[in-house]
Amino acid sequence: MGDMSKCPVMHGANNSGSTANQKWWPEQLNLKILNQNSAKVNPAGETFDYANAFVNLDLKAVKKDLTALMTDSQDWWPADYGTYAGLFVRMAWHSAGTYRIYDGRGGANSGSQRFAPLNSWPDNGNLDKARRLLWPIKQKYGKKLSWADLMILAGNVAMESCGFETFGFGGGRADIYEPEEDIYWGPEAEWLATSDVVPSRYSGERDMAKPLGAVQMGLIYVNPEGPDGNPDPLKSAFDVRDTFSRMAMDDYETVALVAGGHTFGKGHGAGPEDKVGVEPEAGSLDKMGLGWINSHGTGHGDDTTTAGFEGSWTPTPNKWNMEYFEVLLGYEWEQTTSASGHVQWQPKPGQGAPEAPQAHDSSKTQPLMMTTADMAFKLDPEYAKISKRFRDNPDEFADAYARAWFKLTHRDMGPKACYLGEEVPAEDLIWQDPVPAGTALSDSQIEGLKKMIMGTGLSVSQLVTTAWASASTFRGSDKRGGANGARIALAPQKDWAVNKASGVASVISKLKSVQSDFDGHVSLADLIVLGGNAAIEEACGVNVPFLSGRGDATQAQTDVDSFAVLEPTFDGFRNYKKTDDPRSTEALLVDRAQLLGLTAPEMTVLVAGLRTLGANADGSSNGVFTSSTGTLTNEGLKNLLDMSTEWKATDASEEMFEGRDRKTGKVKYRGTRADLVFGSNSILRGLAEFYAESDSQEKFVTDFITAWNKVMNADRFDVAPTARA
Repeated sequence: MGDMSKCPVMHGANNSGSTANQKWWPEQLNLKILNQNSAKVNPAGETFDYANAFVNLDLKAVKKDLTALMTDSQDWWPADYGTYAGLFVRMAWHSAGTYRIYDGRGGANSGSQRFAPLNSWPDNGNLDKARRLLWPIKQKYGKKLSWADLMILAGNVAMESCGFETFGFGGGRADIYEPEEDIYWGPEAEWLATSDVVPSRYSGERDMAKPLGAVQMGLIYVNPEGPDGNPDPLKSAFDVRDTFSRMAMDDYETVALVAGGHTFGKGHGAGPEDKVGVEPEAGSLDKMGLGWINSHGTGHGDDTTTAGFEGSWTPTPNKWNMEYFEVLLGYEWEQTTSASGHVQWQPKPGQGAPEAPQAHDSSKTQPLMMTTADMAFKLDPEYAKISKRFRDNPDEFADAYARAWFKLTHRDMGPKACYLGEEVPAEDLIWQDPVPAGTALSDSQIEGLKKMIMGTGLSVSQLVTTAWASASTFRGSDKRGGANGARIALAPQKDWAVNKASGVASVISKLKSVQSDFDGHVSLADLIVLGGNAAIEEACGVNVPFLSGRGDATQAQTDVDSFAVLEPTFDGFRNYKKTDDPRSTEALLVDRAQLLGLTAPEMTVLVAGLRTLGANADGSSNGVFTSSTGTLTNEGLKNLLDMSTEWKATDASEEMFEGRDRKTGKVKYRGTRADLVFGSNSILRGLAEFYAESDSQEKFVTDFITAWNKVMNADRFDVAPTARA
C-alpha cells in the first residue's frame, strides 16, 4: 500500500473549498451522531418496515440461489477450489466480527461493511469482490432482503455447501445508508499502526483501552503474524484471548470459531504488496468502488494478494472435516515467509505432511499454512487442551463451532424477539438475555397500582431515579439492557456503584411490597417503570402513557459476567462520572444519548427535566438550577441561561463549576460540564433557549414525557414499534 492508502484521514480537504465547522474547530462536540441514519437518508422511506418485508421473503429460494452462486465461477474473480465458500465465510465473519462488548457497537446488524471505513480496512481486503458477487441476488430480492442479512446468510450457505450443518439463521437486520460515525475505532491516524506509535490504544504492558476490540487500526481482531508483526505464538495467544473476550467469546468458543472458520478457504499472498492498489474509498471513478486492484500476474486467481499469507489451512479447504486439528496437532511446524513478505508457518520437511491442491490448478500442490495466531492453539497450554479435546470429539467440535458461529453472527441483534424466519433456533441461549413473557394490565389496574406506589412514601426523586436506572441501561447498538426483565434487582446490577449511590435497593424493596399486596399479577419490571411514570405525573399534573407487559428475568437467566460490561461508569443524565475515559464529559453524554437512540432535542429536555426532578445519582445538587426540585418545569434552563449568573471552574480540571451572582459574588448554583454544555455549545444552547422561552413550559413537559417513554420502552421488542412510541 502507498502512504495515501494507509491513512484514513481525508487528504486535500483544505483545497476543496469546504467550510465545514469541523474543519475550523476539530475538537467541536459532534452532535451529528444523534441524527445519523435518520429516515431522511433511508431511500426506502419512513413507512418502510423491513420486518414486514422479510416475512414475505422466500428464504429457501434465496438459499438455492446462494448455493448455485458458490460454484458459479466468474472470470473477473474466479473461485478458489471451484467454490466461493471460503470468501463468503470470511465476508460474513468480518461483517460480524467488529462487534465489541463494551459499547455494543460494531457487528453485522446494519450492513455497515458496505461503507467507510470498514469497506477499506486492510483486514477487509478484497471483500468488495464478495459483495459484488452477491449483488445480482440482492437486486433480485430487493427490499425483502437487506444487505446485512444477505451477508450473514451467504456465510451460512457457504458452509452448508461444504457439508457443515449450521445452528440456524435469524433475519431482521435492517440496512443503514450512511457510515456509523458514532463508532470510535481508535486514536491512530494510519492503518496498522504498531503499539509503539503515539497515541496508542495500549497502556501498561498490553492493556487495551476500552471500548476498543482490535489490536490495530484496520484489523478485525489480531495481527495474524503476531503482535505488531512479531511471530511469537504465546504472545499472539494473549492478543487472541483478549480480543475475542471483547467480543463475548471464551476460550472454548474462540478455539471452535477460529478452527471452524479456517477449515474453509485459504490465505492469499501470491505477490509483492506494493503491486496492490489503493483501497475502495481511495479509488478513482473508473474503478466503480472496487479497490485493491492487483498488478501481479493476472491480479486474481492464483495471483491474488490479500492479507499476504499464502496457502490453505487444510488439504481439502472446500469440505467440512477435522483436518485443521489433525494437521495442526499432528505435525511440527516451522516459520517461513510468503511471497508477500509475511511470516507464516508450514510443516517441517520429512514428516509426510499432506499438501493442498493449488486453488486454480489442481494438478499442482502447495504446502499447508498456519498463521502465528493459529499456532497459539497448539502452543498455548489452555488452548492446546481445547484443541486436543475437539480433535478427539468431532461431534462436540461441530456443535461448538455451530453455536459459536451463530453467536458471532447474531450477538448484536438483541433478544430473540428480533429474529425472523423459519430457521430461528427454538433453543433459548443465555447470551440472548431471555426474559419471560409478562402480563398486560388493564387501565383500572394501572390506576390502582399508581395509587399504591405513591402511597409507599417514596419521593418523586426516588421513583424517577430508579426507573431511569433500570431503563437507561439499554443500548441500541446491540439492543441489550433496558427495564424489561427487572435485572436491576439481580446481580450484577443491584451491586453497581451508581445504583447503590442512588438508593435503588430501598425503592425496589418497597415496590416488591406493592407487588405482593396487589390483587393480581404484575411484574417488578412494570412496577419500576410505572413508579417513574406516576412520579412524573405527580411532578407536572400531566398523564404519562404506560405500556405494560414486561416480564421478570431470573438470576439463572442472567449471565453476570456478560451484564457486567453494561455498568455505567458515566451517565450525564444523572450527573454521574466514575471513569478514566479520555473523552470529555460532554462527549460521553452525547455518546450515552446516542446509545439510547435519542436526538439532540430529546437529550436536552431529558437532562433538564431529570435535573429538576432531582434524579442525580448521588442526590447532589449539581445542575439543579431550581428551588422547586421535584416539579417538572423549564425553570432550570431559564436559570442556566440567565446572564445575571457568572460561571467559573472550581479547579484546573474544569469538571466542576460555580455559578455566582454577578453583583454580589454569592454562589447560586453548582454544575458540571454535562450541565454547562447546554449553555456553551451553540447548537445545544439554541435548543435550551427554545425550551426556556416563556411560552415553552407545556412543550417542555410534553417533549420530556415523549422522550421519557422512548427510553422506558426502548427494549420492548415484544410489541410493535408503533406501540413503543
